[in-house]
This record gives sequence, C-alpha cells and structure tokens, in this order.
Amino acid sequence: MVDLGLTDEQEAFRQSARDFLEKEAVPHRQQWDRDESVDLAIIPKMAELGFFGLTIPEEYGGLGGDYVTYVLGMEELGRADSALRGIVSVSNGLVGKSILGFGTEEQKQQWLPGIASAEVLGCFGLTEPGTGSDAGNLISRAVRDGDDYVLDGQKLYITNGTWAHVALVFARTSDDGPRGVTAFLVPTDTPGFEAREIKGKLGLRGQATAELFLTDVRVPASARLGEEGQGFKIAMSSLDKGRVSVAAGCVGLVQACLESSVEYATQRTQFGREIAGFQLVQDMIADMSLDADAARLLVWRAADLIDRGGDYRIAASKAKLYASEAAVRAANHCIQVYGGAGYVDEYPAAKYLRDARVMTLYEGTSQVQKLIIGRAETGISAFT
Repeated sequence: MVDLGLTDEQEAFRQSARDFLEKEAVPHRQQWDRDESVDLAIIPKMAELGFFGLTIPEEYGGLGGDYVTYVLGMEELGRADSALRGIVSVSNGLVGKSILGFGTEEQKQQWLPGIASAEVLGCFGLTEPGTGSDAGNLISRAVRDGDDYVLDGQKLYITNGTWAHVALVFARTSDDGPRGVTAFLVPTDTPGFEAREIKGKLGLRGQATAELFLTDVRVPASARLGEEGQGFKIAMSSLDKGRVSVAAGCVGLVQACLESSVEYATQRTQFGREIAGFQLVQDMIADMSLDADAARLLVWRAADLIDRGGDYRIAASKAKLYASEAAVRAANHCIQVYGGAGYVDEYPAAKYLRDARVMTLYEGTSQVQKLIIGRAETGISAFT
C-alpha cells in the first residue's frame, strides 16, 4: 500500500477503523446484503469511533480533524462494506458539511452535534425523477408564505431517505434556472413529508435508498440554508467534496478486491499448483495493485488540496473518475480470479461488482467528470 507519510494520529485512526470494521462489519456484510439492510445497531458504534464526526469541529460535537483523515476513514469503510460508507458520506459529508459551510450559527448548533453523534442522520434531496445530472433544472418548488416556505415535489434515489431525521432538500424558488434553486433543512417528521424505500437494487443493498414525496410541507424561513437562489451553489460545492469521499470508498473497494483475490488465489489449486502461480492470474492481480495505488494517490492529492485551502474541484473529478472505474475493473478481475465461485454470494466477489457499478453513476457520472476535466483543459464547456 502506498504511504506518503501519514501522521501518527492519521495512522492510528486508520488502524482503529480497520480493526473495528473487521470485527463489526466484514463478518455480516453478506447477510446485510441479502437482508437489504445493515443492522442499524452498528451506527452508534461507528459514531463512537468517530466516523460521523470527522472534520466537524469539536465545538459542534465532532472530532475536528483534517480531510486526509476523513478519506482514510472512507477508504476503510469502502474496504469493509460500501453500504456503510454511503451512510456516513451522505449524513456527515453531504449534509453535515453543507450545514457547516453555509448554515447560520443557530443551524449549526441545532443539527451538527446530532449528526456527529449519529443521533441524527441526514439525507440529501437533490435528484428527481426527471433531473439527475441536470440538477439545475429540478422542478420541486418552495413558495414563500409569510414567515414560512411551503415545499412540494418529489425526490428519487435518496440515500438514508427512510432513516434520516433531516433532509437537505433543494427546491425552486424562482424560474431562473440554476439561480432559482434554494436549499432547505426539512425535519423528516414534518407533516406532508413521506419517504418510501426502494427495494431490489443491484448493489449497495445494505443502505436505505428512498423516494421522497413533499406535499404542502411547511417549514419556517429559518430552515432555509443559505440565501434564496444559493441552493445550486451549495449542492455543487457539496458534491465536489462528496466525489472525494466516493473516490476514497472506491479505493477501499479496489483494495478489498485485491486482498480477496490474493487470498483465494494462494489457496485455490488447479493443475497441481496454486492458481496464484499462473501468469494470467498474476496479470489481473498486478492490475488491481496498480489501480489501488494510483487511485489512492489521486484521492490523497484532492484531500490535501482541501486541507490546504486550494482549488480541489478538478482533482476531485479526476479522483472520482479514476477510482470508480478502477473499482469496476477490480471487481471484474476479482470475479475472474474466483471463477465460478465468484458468481455466488458465498464469496464477496459478486457483491464487490454490484456495489462498484453504481460508483460510476452517482455524485456525477463518469461522463460528467470527463466533461468537467475537458472544460478545465480547453476552457470550453461541453455542457451547453
């Protein structure tokens, strides 16, 4: 594993995270996948270790800490079970960091301590049935009514949707394209808010994914996050950092595929010898090892840029693009190393592939990442 000199504190957290997940998650991930739900008893245990408080300042109940430590945690979660990584990344990352970056002091005090302790889970209500990559043209609406806003609309493929206590909902307050989108912090027990779980997913089956319905949902103006018309900016800022988290989880998934393939290949015998001794098996293992190191370096670069206050957006897109595609390649190789055994859920290879596939889709598809990188290189946008 590549190592560019982690601090003692970073290395200690990584090791603690791995030890915890090896005991509390890895033995159960196949059953959680079959059940289409993780055992929620693991959530407070993860919070106690600090997963949900990473980068949230201590004054709001978090651990503080740097972004490199955060991605180390996301990598270990991806290595153990990508479903767990998504739960943390959405609640702490997309929701918690949005509140930290754009919220009022009152909103920070109201929500961040609960998010850091996982007593409050958040979900990120951006995607709609008709708007995925084209988030600037969402149609959910928020109409000002005195001191309140009334929200109506529908959201789709929302991680944590049926578990969340607060939803960061993006709705249109004017018809001015992306500039007409505003963000709101909506308690999920508000009358008119409904979440319906989506079952039968290809992968990430252990995390709750939902469709949200908002019908005359009334929230006070104090629930608005940022100013009117600032919602699209908030969403894109959140997703830029979220891509680094997804990429880190993908690094963990590649690492899991590599370790699992090596373990199986050194135990499985064919033609009188371990299959690890066959050249074409070593070819696939070498590819996985290379992808793990390359993806990890891209993720660490993006995290380091965030910590130093640099412009990390293109680095985030590169990390997310490479790591997500690498995860699919590694999972395919892993199944190939396992052979027929990789096609049944007694072994983890099939789950790796099913979990990896969505990584190239959400928080910006691979194609969108290429357009972002291409725009940065040429100065010409292909989005319009």
